[in-house]
Amino acid sequence: MMLANLSDVSRETSERLEIYESLIHKWNPRINLVSKRSLTELRTRHFQDSLQIFTDIKKAAISWVDLGSGGGFPGLVIAILAAEHAPSLKVTLVESDMRKSAFLRTVIREANIQATVITDRIEEIPSFGADVISARALADLTTLLGYVDRHMSAKGKAILMKGKSWEDEIIKARDKWNFDYTYSKSITDDQAVILRITGVSRV
Repeated sequence: MMLANLSDVSRETSERLEIYESLIHKWNPRINLVSKRSLTELRTRHFQDSLQIFTDIKKAAISWVDLGSGGGFPGLVIAILAAEHAPSLKVTLVESDMRKSAFLRTVIREANIQATVITDRIEEIPSFGADVISARALADLTTLLGYVDRHMSAKGKAILMKGKSWEDEIIKARDKWNFDYTYSKSITDDQAVILRITGVSRV
């Protein structure tokens, strides 16, 4: 999936992203999907940030689960891109807040994409056994790995978007978890990274 930036997407995908963008502006005053400051930077700070992990989709991947979806980053962007580039991919968004879940379902309906929203707590949902798990700005790595261990398949991969303290989080997580990881620098924030984690098990 060679989609380096938003200028690479098709007209159909761009139109879906425009619908999503419009709905964020409409809903944000009521439920605070993104900060007011970043509202003017949706495409660069949120859409582009989410798009950069879409290259992790492999042909064999069947299910992608986005934990703590909030305003839909990266999960909704993944679902929008999958509509064109990976139509068989099953995308599931997990969000415990009912109002945010209602927003996610509205975008899915109005952008005419396929995705499922589950309104529940991550730790209370039966295991997904997902091929790919993503999370952005959700929790510290030690906590996230508990979610990953519960919901990822044995051969799956977690794609976790972390900020400047990621190395400290790795060290702390090693006290409770065994895991392998690689990382790449974020293209939208020079202090952030994309962690790709496999082989998760308790110490």
